[in-house]
Amino acid sequence: MIKKIQLPLQTMNLVVGFMIWVLLSSLLPFIKEDIAIPPEQLAWVTAIPVVLGSILRVPLGYYANQIGARIIFLISFVLLFFPIYYISVADSFIDLLIGGLFLGLGGAVFSVGVTSVPKYYPKEKHGFVNGIYGAGNIGTAISTFAAPVVATKIGWSATVQLYMILLGVFVILNFFLGDKHEVKVKTPLIVQIKSVYKNEKLWLLSLFYFITFGSFVAFTVYLPNFLVMNFELEKVDAGLRTAGFIAVATVMRPIGGWLADRIQPLILLIYVFTGFSLFGVLLSFSPTIMWYSVGCIGIAFCSGMGNGVIFKLVPGYFQKQAGIANGIVSAMGGLGGFFPPLILAFLFSLTGHYAIGFMALSEVALASLVLVIWMHFQERLALTKEVVNATGEGLLVTDKSGKIIMTNPAFTKLTGYSEQEVIGQNPSMMQSGKQSPEFYTEMWKTIKEKGYWQGEIWNRRKDGQNYLEWLTISAIKDDAGEVKQYAGLLSDITDYKKINMTT
Repeated sequence: MIKKIQLPLQTMNLVVGFMIWVLLSSLLPFIKEDIAIPPEQLAWVTAIPVVLGSILRVPLGYYANQIGARIIFLISFVLLFFPIYYISVADSFIDLLIGGLFLGLGGAVFSVGVTSVPKYYPKEKHGFVNGIYGAGNIGTAISTFAAPVVATKIGWSATVQLYMILLGVFVILNFFLGDKHEVKVKTPLIVQIKSVYKNEKLWLLSLFYFITFGSFVAFTVYLPNFLVMNFELEKVDAGLRTAGFIAVATVMRPIGGWLADRIQPLILLIYVFTGFSLFGVLLSFSPTIMWYSVGCIGIAFCSGMGNGVIFKLVPGYFQKQAGIANGIVSAMGGLGGFFPPLILAFLFSLTGHYAIGFMALSEVALASLVLVIWMHFQERLALTKEVVNATGEGLLVTDKSGKIIMTNPAFTKLTGYSEQEVIGQNPSMMQSGKQSPEFYTEMWKTIKEKGYWQGEIWNRRKDGQNYLEWLTISAIKDDAGEVKQYAGLLSDITDYKKINMTT
């Protein structure tokens, strides 16, 4: 029973954590009426919670494996009482920065569940269950929509204090319903870091999540105040539109994970970053509210889909280092939400518009698209290499002039020659002398006419021993029909022939 409720419990934990994480940005239009905040400093108030929310994801992901999600959630929620109360009585810009920094703990809990939840499900469901858990970012939509509505009734300070009651409820729930017997992973932190930091896939996934989750966080904290200032919308209307952005991204996250369980994830990321590039260009033209909404919904669609896909890939690549890998990738995603609001505010102060900032998003997404395509073809090449190395038949490939350019382990086992010994040589070095020149002339004539030849042939091993070989030679051609290479598959049939002759 306890194990079955971990996914819903931890998803709701994430909802609460994200509700708290965006508390300041949700209420900023109200807060700035009571606290003087320089216009050029507004972006810092919304961006500062992202700092700790990103940095703490690494240790929280690691310790979730070490001591279990239940303890980490309990400690995190108890600690969040202090910054929430501090913000509720804040009366200066500095108070907001200090309190906001420690609100980041609410966003950091993401790496706890994304490390813990997959332990309860088979590998083929990891994309979907991580997508369901990640849908807990709907908490940002709840705060963005509900907090302004409540604040109009009871004021922003009392609204902030209501979150302390919510925290108390979830401290109790985690104490009684959290899994006390969760499977622990005791690998030391330094060992896990050493095993992943040189892996290029970790940093590529970090970049991709920097864009997908970073754009989600950035738009979430930047939209409420931006829509009020730039389009002169009512505060509740701006909150509702931002909640719509978050809802779309949230719904797409489990869909992205579900699709990644069924379709090659890198193919999905190609579509995701193509969409980012196009919608970034649309937003860079500073459109009307209608086209701006289309662009934002498009970004929400791509960001939610990408978030779900990436956290199908992370546990797949890093099964034994899931805690630290989840922490690093999710931390980079959080930092991806820290910089854009500051950069947009800075560019606006220089140019009077946001076009350059949105165009930069488009260009970074385009660069990521190129990297995803590269990863996809690298994986296909790696798969091909694995198949070649695993096959029991000897393989050698020559260029069109007949020089050997590659072999496989089975070739070495069969002939005695290592790959280094034969690279650049002609396969004639293995001729036994039992076939006449006319035999080879006829063989190559057949290859030129039919594109392949197969049959029995005597060859000589490195130790000088002759053996009977079944050989298939195929011409590899390009799209224009020109021969690029020749591939030979060979197997030893000497013993097989002896048995047949005796029977």
